Amino acid sequence: MSAANSIRRKATPFRSAMSMLVFYINRAGKNLDREQLKVLEVAKDELRKLYGKV
Repeated sequence: MSAANSIRRKATPFRSAMSMLVFYINRAGKNLDREQLKVLEVAKDELRKLYGKV
């Protein structure tokens, strides 16, 4: 996971990874189809589980 391996980040690996996903979702806006959005939302849920943030 690139967020965990980065030496330049100031936030925690969880926060960096979540931020990347949210940025991608927001940047795509209405151009993101429902299937892609669903995959990204599932990825966010998995990330929360991985870091114990559920």
